[in-house]
Amino acid sequence: MSVDVHALAINFIEANESAQLTAHFRQDLLSITPHVALLLEQLHLAYNGKPAKGYASFSSDKTEQMLEPLGQWQHGEKSFLSLAEHATAALVVELTKHQIPETGYLMLCHYRYLANEYLFVALLGSKEHFSLTSDLQLASSKHLDIARMQLAARIDLTELASAPEQGKYISFIRGRAGRKVADFFLDFLGAAEGVDPKASSKVVLASVEEYLSASDYDAGEKNDVRKQVYQYCEERAKQGQDVRLDELSATVDSSDDHAFIRYCQEQDIAVAEEFPVDVKELKTLVKFSGAGAGLSLSFEQKLLGERVQYDAERDVLIIKGTPPNLRDQLQKFIRGYSSFDKKGE
Repeated sequence: MSVDVHALAINFIEANESAQLTAHFRQDLLSITPHVALLLEQLHLAYNGKPAKGYASFSSDKTEQMLEPLGQWQHGEKSFLSLAEHATAALVVELTKHQIPETGYLMLCHYRYLANEYLFVALLGSKEHFSLTSDLQLASSKHLDIARMQLAARIDLTELASAPEQGKYISFIRGRAGRKVADFFLDFLGAAEGVDPKASSKVVLASVEEYLSASDYDAGEKNDVRKQVYQYCEERAKQGQDVRLDELSATVDSSDDHAFIRYCQEQDIAVAEEFPVDVKELKTLVKFSGAGAGLSLSFEQKLLGERVQYDAERDVLIIKGTPPNLRDQLQKFIRGYSSFDKKGE
């Protein structure tokens, strides 16, 4: 993987004893060193690996938030350092307005990955790490907590310039359960949510299943296609890239690369040329799972109709051949645990 870093700015947001937020500005950009490049590679991978991202575009009535300063920087009217200062001050305002006492290091990075240029914005917390010196003295240091990154967004500058009408050039992490990033992080960017990756994923799931139902594939071939489709979508999501309809079509039917596209057109199924997906929504291509009322269960999709039978009318699931470790637990429980003491008899 090669991330080409152009510029990196870091400022700090802290809270005083009364929880009032204050921004501290670094007076220059970080020098682009191998360590900085490695940091950005880790941030890029960590961000791509975050599930449940949303997609958005700039709002026409909030251009002063980020779009105008971004344009001024791109046209050479504002330095990248000034852009970072503006973004940090704007984030403090939004955090205060929404009464969210979030602190940490605000990072703005301009970088290129493959053919696209990005502006990455993230508020990272820090974590205390401990170590021992050579004379066994305890030492501590603060590390950026990349693994728990929650407040982050990435602007695809290349797509913003070439295809802004698609409304998905901004991606963002939706945040922890019970926290809606859209409530303040999108306000901070001056953006509004657009493309819904869950909806796109449901269209993919339904259209692939309909295509397989209409095909003359046998059960094994259908399962192979489902697995290949899931793996393709998962890999695109990990790379932070959209699913391409032409590539998806070739994955669905390797004997005719455009057969799936023609099927969608004939059935009036609206599938965009490129679109983001939520891999969790596509999980049923390869596995069924669920939990509730004290029961947790999952099994591979290909087992349905073979080892696993489902009676929809009675809502009864029949499993033929339980996993060895589960079978062992059940048999021991039925015999009674006192039998454990009789092994030597």
